[in-house]
Amino acid sequence: MDEARSAMMFAALGHPNRVRVLRKLVQAGSDGLSVGQLRQTLGVPASTFAHHLKALVEAGLIEQNRRGREIYSSVDFDAVRDLAGYLMKDCCAGIPDLETSLMNQQEI
Repeated sequence: MDEARSAMMFAALGHPNRVRVLRKLVQAGSDGLSVGQLRQTLGVPASTFAHHLKALVEAGLIEQNRRGREIYSSVDFDAVRDLAGYLMKDCCAGIPDLETSLMNQQEI
């Protein structure tokens, strides 16, 4: 992961509805949700929903595929892990108390 890619991913998450979409898809797991289910569950207006999904797809955070007549969205878990890892890569500058605190939070 490089700075440009991580910046693009973080920019895509720069709207509350996009964060909500990503979190809902994380909860849905690898099966994902249909675009209709996702929009209805979150209550996002149809007029802006496609725009939010497109931004997340273009950033590489979610993937879409067709199943019959419906489009399903799911999280690219590898991309999200890479982004989180990039953010935490140089965490804590070797300060043991901070490293321990973060490790304990990850176990929760």
